[in-house]
Amino acid sequence: MTDYGEEQRNELEAIESIYPDSFTVLSEEPTSFTITVTSDAGENEETVEVTLKFTYVEKYPDESPLWEIASQENLEDSDTEVILTLLKEQAEENLGMVMIFTLVTAVQEKLNEIVDQIKSRREEENLRIEREAEEAEKCAFQGTVVTIENFLLWKASFDQDMAELNCKKQKDEELSGKAKLTGKQLFETDHNLDTSDIQFLEDVGNSVEVDESLFQDMEDLDLDEDDPDFNPLDLGSDED
Repeated sequence: MTDYGEEQRNELEAIESIYPDSFTVLSEEPTSFTITVTSDAGENEETVEVTLKFTYVEKYPDESPLWEIASQENLEDSDTEVILTLLKEQAEENLGMVMIFTLVTAVQEKLNEIVDQIKSRREEENLRIEREAEEAEKCAFQGTVVTIENFLLWKASFDQDMAELNCKKQKDEELSGKAKLTGKQLFETDHNLDTSDIQFLEDVGNSVEVDESLFQDMEDLDLDEDDPDFNPLDLGSDED
């Protein structure tokens, strides 16, 4: 007849000696204890950690012990699910033999795999970011490829913007009273301009003043207007 109590006590002593710093007894009836398992350090000295709680059942090791994850650090929920599944598989394979050391060792190896996966995920993320940055830089350098469709869309938008801008400018000028008219528009709106030049000439003509001093020596000249060779233009020439 199997002495389950004896086997459990012997295993408990062995576990305590193997994991002196991470083993803690929680109760004796039923026997319950925890073991903290930490992965090896990763590339950046990062680790993942899980604290496993085991409880012996009456017929352990012919029946599986109870287990649960008491706490964890740096693990995703999916990782904890993987660990729980692993414990179940290992327990079923080792029924009839004390198995705590085997279960803890399997979890230790899985944690090391998770650390490697974290490294791989980080590298993939860095590569993804680099690719996105390269694509963004490439697009910025090349610009948008011009097609007939996007050119027509741009042209329609541009024409609309210009029409709105011109309309706004015209309204602003009308409101400020500074609207500028062309020469044609000025003549069409102000008929006084039709006769302005004529009126100007008439006004100037009536006000012309003659400097009589220019002609004060004319009386001293002996002019024979009946002389056929007389030419008034010769008066200004110098015969000396």
